[in-house]
Amino acid sequence: MTAQQRDMVDQMVRSAPFDLGGDVAVQRPLLEQMLTAQPLPADVRTTPGELGGIPVIFIDIADVEPNGVIFHIHGGGFALGSAAGSVGLASSLARKTGMRAVSADYRLAPEHPYPAGLQDVTAAYRALAEQTDAGQVVVSGESAGGNLAIELLVVGQKEGLVMPAAALLLSPMTDLTVTGSSYAAKADVDPAVSAQAIRTRTADYLAGTATDRSDPLVSPIFADLSGLPPLLIQAGSHEVLLDDATRLAAKAATDDVAVILDITPGVPHVFQAFAALLDEGDAALDRAARFIKDHVFTMAAA
Repeated sequence: MTAQQRDMVDQMVRSAPFDLGGDVAVQRPLLEQMLTAQPLPADVRTTPGELGGIPVIFIDIADVEPNGVIFHIHGGGFALGSAAGSVGLASSLARKTGMRAVSADYRLAPEHPYPAGLQDVTAAYRALAEQTDAGQVVVSGESAGGNLAIELLVVGQKEGLVMPAAALLLSPMTDLTVTGSSYAAKADVDPAVSAQAIRTRTADYLAGTATDRSDPLVSPIFADLSGLPPLLIQAGSHEVLLDDATRLAAKAATDDVAVILDITPGVPHVFQAFAALLDEGDAALDRAARFIKDHVFTMAAA
């Protein structure tokens, strides 16, 4: 049955009008429509708010007393996506972990290039850490949000912020030089993302700056990850960003960071977002929930 599900998801993504590398004015509403097409479960409660002056959406599951907070950073190549668009995925994590989720609406490129997005998620996390025991917080991010999640930890450590209990990275974009071999090797099987699309969005992100694409604060595979909290990195084997995930895991291991690399065969970029249609997506979220609960609840007990 899962082979049929994988084929269905592949065809659905290929036939969608959305183009990650397309004009942002056109693609932003298309992506929002795709991400919000399915109604949320009736017990999902969303509340707009702010953290550190940054707009956020608080996500709760009705009748659940949360045991911690998932600080989620949406994807979209630094130029697309929104906190509202990520509510479906973030609420699934909240449900499976028994936690609250909060999704940040950071500023988008090219109108607001680097370091605006990173500054925003850092400010929001700092405010959250001041309000909540950081041992009860997990940072998560998808795609470009995975980049911002790991860079938030790198910057936060340098600035003396209290680290979260752990971090979850879903198909993270970690190499803005676009040099991984999977960009070519997986080009035919990836239904959604291409090397050219990543280059386009990277150009937007770095527009008007003197920042090199290999700078450790935009390409975390080149950063010193020493001292970061435990990481779970999930990716699909049918995505051009596969090497971005595997190389980040290798760098984390080299830097003595506890890391789990979790690759699911035959599925695309951020396949967890298709959990309602794809058994592999739901199973990956179950593994992510176990990882989160292991670290948050272990730290809480300590």
